[in-house]
Amino acid sequence: MLRNGRLFGHRVETGFPDLPILEVSLRTGVRVRDMDNLKRKQVMSRKENYKRAVKGDLAYNMMRMWQGAVGPAPVDGLVSPAYVVVKPYPEANSAYYSYLFRTAAYMREVNKFSRGIVADRNRLYWESFKQMPSLVPSRPEQDQIVAYLRSQDMHIARFIKAKRDLIALLSEQKLRIIDHAVSRGLDASVKFQPSSAEWLGEVPEHWSVKPLKRWVRLNAYSLGDKTDPDFEFRYVDIGSVRTGRLTRELERIRFEAAPSRARRVLRRGDTIVSTVRTYLKAIWYVNEDADDLIASTGFAVLTPGNDVEPEYLGYVVQSGAFVNRVMANSIGIAYPAIAESVLGRFPVAMPPTVAEQQAIVAHIQSESAPLDTAIEQALAEIKLIREYRDRLIADAVTGQVDLRGWRPGPDDVVTDDGLAALSEDDVDSAD
Repeated sequence: MLRNGRLFGHRVETGFPDLPILEVSLRTGVRVRDMDNLKRKQVMSRKENYKRAVKGDLAYNMMRMWQGAVGPAPVDGLVSPAYVVVKPYPEANSAYYSYLFRTAAYMREVNKFSRGIVADRNRLYWESFKQMPSLVPSRPEQDQIVAYLRSQDMHIARFIKAKRDLIALLSEQKLRIIDHAVSRGLDASVKFQPSSAEWLGEVPEHWSVKPLKRWVRLNAYSLGDKTDPDFEFRYVDIGSVRTGRLTRELERIRFEAAPSRARRVLRRGDTIVSTVRTYLKAIWYVNEDADDLIASTGFAVLTPGNDVEPEYLGYVVQSGAFVNRVMANSIGIAYPAIAESVLGRFPVAMPPTVAEQQAIVAHIQSESAPLDTAIEQALAEIKLIREYRDRLIADAVTGQVDLRGWRPGPDDVVTDDGLAALSEDDVDSAD
């Protein structure tokens, strides 16, 4: 056991504006940011203030180290001033320590050494990091552990990619069911009429076409009505939603530590649709009774009127025609967004009675049930393989398994592109 100050030195170097920008993934460590396909509105106007990280240095986000926001730099690059950069001494393999620092046990230590007023905003400064104790296997054993874990990560990444590909195919199949039902109805003999919008096409002649704002209330409830500092809520941000589902367990936050964007109060029957980063297609129907769901102002909250079946509205907003219309009317390349006033003007076709809407909902749910079951199974398998990976890493880096005799086999070829599947769905950046 040695303190981190015996294994790493502090690197504070600025003034290298020509180096590439690096970012931290909570799953896979530090990576080069794809500036050509940047999907975040971030202007790198003062790159001379960014910190230089040399290939092999460890960089960590001071405010999110407790979540595992740490990793070795794959190339010489720049990280945000909010990062700490440390250079390994010869006896330290930075990849080994990246694995060690992301274990649950070590992150508990990070919490002990971090400082701040609010727990989830604590910072781990260099002065505290260098005092933390760490395990120190011999350098050859560190190298061996890293080689083993990278090979296992490659196998796990292939598994996750295969499951994601399956989920994409099943979701596409479900979307076809939804699209047909909410645009054509269930009666094959019904007559059709042109809608008021070319993108809607023809709709059943007895359906009504009105702007979305005539069917719903937009952003009906605000967190501003709350005053209790002890109020705790589950925060729905853009990164936690994909079309029709949540991607992770929602974080619980105290009112006094609420992010400035946590303002939209959700109720059962609401549908939320992202108005920023619209390429993510973040749409979710709230199908639970709760008084503690708060969404980011990056969502528009649609509360259906009395003549609208809430679940039917949820399916309409998930439909390909609606989503494509949102994308077509979003402004911006790096950070596409749509004004809520524009969203409210979209023409939407609805059956005239709630009973007909409910019949369509029942049809969609019946046809989609096997697909939903398969999707949930695939998601559960991804979650389980991640838990297995966490246990495997913890056992390897703490010496619970002896890997000194391990040798890679013909199937243990590792590539950086292959390991990319370990990341979450494009939303796990800690920047």
